Amino acid sequence: QVQLVESGGGLVQAGGSLRLSCAASGSIFSIAPMGWYRQAPGKQRELVATITSGGSTNYADSVKGRFSISRDNAKNTVYLQMNSLKPEDTAVYYCILTQGRNYWGQGTQVTVSS
Repeated sequence: QVQLVESGGGLVQAGGSLRLSCAASGSIFSIAPMGWYRQAPGKQRELVATITSGGSTNYADSVKGRFSISRDNAKNTVYLQMNSLKPEDTAVYYCILTQGRNYWGQGTQVTVSS
């Protein structure tokens, strides 16, 4: 079984920064791809960024140049550095780990005020 615990969400003004963390525990292979999705009220969950064990990254067009994903394989932790935040970034952010199936964290709220 795999557990994911996110932290680092909160309220920030537009233009500000936040750093999300997601710690994975349980039966984990360090090669498992990890990433972040988000879901705003009334909208579908959407990809934010993903990262492989080797460090290859993929970003949604809406966050390119502002967000940066990284991981510490020794700690089974993935991070999302979010800069130049906009009100439209407001959402619940979910961590994902793919290992045979997708595992999801419980989500952390990010609210960006204008």
